[in-house]
Amino acid sequence: MTMQRDVHDGLRARLHEAAEAYEPNRERILARVERGMAGEVTGQDRRAHRATRPPVWGWTRIVGATAAVAGMLAVGGYAVASAVKDDTSSPQTVAVSSPPVESPHATSRPPASPKATPSSGSGGDTGKSAQPSGSPTPSAPATSAAPAVALLPGTDDDDDGPLWSDGSVDPHSNDFWAQSNVTLKAKQEVTALTVQLRIAQTGGVSSAGAWRSLPEDDFTLTVTEQDGFLVYTWVLKEGRTVPAGEWVFAGQYDHDRGGRDAAGDSYVITGESDAEARSLGGDFASHDAADGDS
Repeated sequence: MTMQRDVHDGLRARLHEAAEAYEPNRERILARVERGMAGEVTGQDRRAHRATRPPVWGWTRIVGATAAVAGMLAVGGYAVASAVKDDTSSPQTVAVSSPPVESPHATSRPPASPKATPSSGSGGDTGKSAQPSGSPTPSAPATSAAPAVALLPGTDDDDDGPLWSDGSVDPHSNDFWAQSNVTLKAKQEVTALTVQLRIAQTGGVSSAGAWRSLPEDDFTLTVTEQDGFLVYTWVLKEGRTVPAGEWVFAGQYDHDRGGRDAAGDSYVITGESDAEARSLGGDFASHDAADGDS
């Protein structure tokens, strides 16, 4: 403890001696103070200069915002002017085509007539369809430009081997419209076939359509007027066949008002079955149904 105290006393004595020996340099102190004051003034000037200089980007933003507002006002004014102009313009009209009118020849139903009255001998309701249930849609009537076809030689035979035929006027015919049916019964396949229906021109007779119970695409249909007859001709296309069964070929036509006499109408069927040529034909008189079973 005595040694440590001696050290502290010696150090304290040296510090007192150094302090007493120190002589301050007045000139150096004043120079340092002057430099410090000069530096403080310079810093204040710089801060003042920065505060007074306007920011360049701030003006750019102001100018851009002003231009955007002006543009929006211009567009809005143009839109209002356009709307006002459109309101004052004259209304426009759009041409719309009328819906297609269904042709009365597109079905087997006889064409409607306000003067039509069922004849006493019709034996049926004129408002019903003359086409059997499940039969194909009638073909459109041929135009006057249809090529002429050769009339087949007539025959009174309605039975030829495996083929049997019959002609009849449909019971739904009326005073203005009629349908004539040619029925073919085949006991075996037919490889060639032509069916020709002849309607005598008794006054005002004109085609109103035609159909067949066999596929339409298998036949070529021609409707012409020749030698005082309205002639319907169905020809089986090459490579097509008619299977065994009972098939109907029907011709539809308008005529003068009143009961029409079908005594002058006839049909002819030619074809090939069992590798032999066949020929059938007849009129539209009543036939005994039992003949078809022979």
